[in-house]
Amino acid sequence: MSNPPKPTEAKRRLGNPGKRALPDPAQVITLPAADGIPDPLRPLLVEGRRMWDRIWSRGAVWLSPASDAEVVQMLAEAMDERVALRAVVLSEDADWRDRIALRSLDGQIHSLLSSLGFTPTDRAKMGVAEVRQVSKLDALRARKAT
Repeated sequence: MSNPPKPTEAKRRLGNPGKRALPDPAQVITLPAADGIPDPLRPLLVEGRRMWDRIWSRGAVWLSPASDAEVVQMLAEAMDERVALRAVVLSEDADWRDRIALRSLDGQIHSLLSSLGFTPTDRAKMGVAEVRQVSKLDALRARKAT
């Protein structure tokens, strides 16, 4: 399996290691960033609304309502559906098909989270964030600064 393509932004930050032609930055369309939490496109239930709010508040750095709202809406609706389906699976009347449907829905939710950059691997590919272990010296410095 080949490596997934690296985002153009990451190539620019690394100094274009492949030396391939990159799009002219003046020709790149800038999408408007999220300014607060936008209203959902369609009504959501409680858990879906929580997911909507979490996604927009935590992904505000890289998400744009102009291009990402529909995917976030699908994710929030899937979360509402997951809550209802999980209640069925945990009941005594649960059918094995319900359990399979729940696992399938979990996979869809993971895929949607990934497409929005909410997994460590996808954030690294986008160059948005990197998880680093804090050294004892850094922890002492942070404690002293406060």
